[in-house]
Amino acid sequence: MPSENRIKILPKAVVCEESNLRGDITFSSGCVVHPSATVIADAGPIIIGENCIIEEYATVAHRLEPGAVWDVNNILSIGTHNVFEVGCQVEAAKIGDKNVFESKCFVGRGVTVSSGCVVGAGIRIHGSQRLPENTIVYGEQGLQREAIDKQGSQTLQIDFLRKVLPNYHHLRKPNYDPKKARSVV
Repeated sequence: MPSENRIKILPKAVVCEESNLRGDITFSSGCVVHPSATVIADAGPIIIGENCIIEEYATVAHRLEPGAVWDVNNILSIGTHNVFEVGCQVEAAKIGDKNVFESKCFVGRGVTVSSGCVVGAGIRIHGSQRLPENTIVYGEQGLQREAIDKQGSQTLQIDFLRKVLPNYHHLRKPNYDPKKARSVV
């Protein structure tokens, strides 16, 4: 594992200073990270796509397998427009776009979440499996069904959070501009 944290925050991302960030993490434009949210990149870098929301006490982790070492090529890629609600713990192998991880759910490291999925409140998904597109996991037994409607956009919530969070919390400043990085090459 790298000895220092390498946190890249792109312009228009809102990352609260009180969030717990460890490892090589990139927050794309439009991401909102609440205070007390945790992102851990122990196994390799995490790249979080545009307009994702990570709420309070949510944990997104890319943990090491027993006996494995940190690898820069072992990237956890998280798609765009995902919502990680309060208290969820997500260690999925890959995450697509427009997914919702509801409060207190757990998604284990062998799980691949495609796009448009909803993991219901309190649901626990273990083992190695792939959630097909537009899957809803719900109920005490973790039943699965296909969603009738596509997931709605979180644009209004993101806009609201971008306005409100800076009024009540200290923010980490954007420190990476891909346009400037391209001009250096």
